[in-house]
Amino acid sequence: MAVERGDAARVRMAAPAERSMQVQSLVRALAILNRLGASDEGLKLIEIGQQVGLSPSTAHRLLTTLEQERYVHFDAERRVWSVGVQAFATGTAFLKSRNVAALAPGPMRALMELTEETVNLAMEDQHEAVYLAQVECRQMMRAFARPGGRVPLHCSGVGKALLSAMNRAEISRILHARGMARMTVKTINNTAHLHEDLAAARARGYAIDDEEHAIGLRCIAAVIFNEHAEAVAAVSVSGPMARITDARIPQLGEQVRRTADAITALYGGRVAHG
Repeated sequence: MAVERGDAARVRMAAPAERSMQVQSLVRALAILNRLGASDEGLKLIEIGQQVGLSPSTAHRLLTTLEQERYVHFDAERRVWSVGVQAFATGTAFLKSRNVAALAPGPMRALMELTEETVNLAMEDQHEAVYLAQVECRQMMRAFARPGGRVPLHCSGVGKALLSAMNRAEISRILHARGMARMTVKTINNTAHLHEDLAAARARGYAIDDEEHAIGLRCIAAVIFNEHAEAVAAVSVSGPMARITDARIPQLGEQVRRTADAITALYGGRVAHG
């Protein structure tokens, strides 16, 4: 028979009431960390107690425990508590493992089931949009974009979504470097017209490729943001005009936008619409 050792064994041996108290203490300690994380100047003990609904003695006991593990720091001169170095180290571990392609499949599959259209994930690389992943729909006619495939930014749904999150100077640099090749008769190859189109995309929260990259194909895309409200990727639905009709675009656009927001939340990002 295996023998458990250390903290895990002690938790398993604890009575239900004791385990309940341990969980309550953990929740309270996390509440304190969240409050300290939201404060720029640190907080005094009485302020912490008031904000998390704890007595000063309970708050102090939790703070000293967190301080021992370096999750909080006490400034004796100012008499304030702030987030400690270990909380920063733990937080950066999330940033190291954060991978939008690994976080997106669940929301992408849900979007495919909801819309019954193919869903794509792409990011900007060397002034082009490169596809990272795709969830194919079950329709006989469907769009296909292999992972690693590249498309121009100015005439693709994912590309225009990514451009819409950039400032005018960034857009100008990209257009100067890559040009605005006409892929179809509907491709926007006029800078002023493209800026108007991107402004409309920002206002509604999603971009539209209306046969601009391939005849007969429409694509609707929205941006995934990081914690600085900067674009890191775009998610889209694509399909033939016979299914992605004018009447259906607003509904699909809202569904794509909500999916992008969901992936943004999983990524720890901050949405920046408008």
